[in-house]
Amino acid sequence: MTAGTTIRVPHLGGINAGYRLSNGAVDPAKPTVVLINSMCMTSALYDLQFGNKALTDVANLLAIEPLGHGATETTAENFTYWDTAIMAVQVLDALNIKKAFALGTSQGGWIVTRMALVAPEKIQGLLLMGTSLDYESAASREKGCWDPATMLGPVVDSLFSAEPTPDFLIDNELRESVVNIGFSGTISEETAQFWRDTLNKVYAGDAGRKKLRGAFTNLLERDGLLRRVRDIKCPVYWIQGNQDPVYGVEVPKDHIKAFTSSVETELSFTDGGHYLNATSPKDVDAKLLQLINKYSAL
Repeated sequence: MTAGTTIRVPHLGGINAGYRLSNGAVDPAKPTVVLINSMCMTSALYDLQFGNKALTDVANLLAIEPLGHGATETTAENFTYWDTAIMAVQVLDALNIKKAFALGTSQGGWIVTRMALVAPEKIQGLLLMGTSLDYESAASREKGCWDPATMLGPVVDSLFSAEPTPDFLIDNELRESVVNIGFSGTISEETAQFWRDTLNKVYAGDAGRKKLRGAFTNLLERDGLLRRVRDIKCPVYWIQGNQDPVYGVEVPKDHIKAFTSSVETELSFTDGGHYLNATSPKDVDAKLLQLINKYSAL
């Protein structure tokens, strides 16, 4: 359900970062790919990638669970996507990984882009999926992106409590929307139940409530990246589903142009929804292999 391993890193006074590593160890002869999951998911989102021998034969896969997600724990109740990016870079350092490619799904796209900004010497290339470089602005909504403030604002407000909430459980409607929007109705009932059980486990009790509040506050109050990404020089590949219910198809066409200093940019569309690595894994894995094969020697 969540990452089976944690590693201590110093950011925010100390974080136990949940991570999953293919073959259980870093092979220094292979390039490494960092995988950052989407909202309320865990490293299990990348089960298909970890099960793809064509990928694990040529690269170390390192899935890191963001702050507010999975097995990652910190005493800090307030954090941002920049904090997760710094944490992920520190995980690389702790595992003695000098360079890595970075793949991110939805919010994972914002996080890996921040990794390339805070540690450009470490990130060899980015693969973004189902994402946007903007905050939840009016301009993005005019181009077909969702309006999460209307849906999630009251939810975030309801998650504040001045008193401990040991009996807290994630709201059923919220849990179902996370599963349904992300996977776009393409997964089996067995897989959907797996994610319901995972969400019930991660977001339970007082600590689970705080985690959930932190995760959604990050989403609603994040900063945009459009004026920052011109500093990114590594290659950037972007895959968007042609039926993405969250960020649509118009925003990626504009935002890929913001990487003006990148050695290469490529935007492609595939037949799918939002969590493309889970619903369109063949296309995603092929694109990741293309990126690795072309740039791992640099």
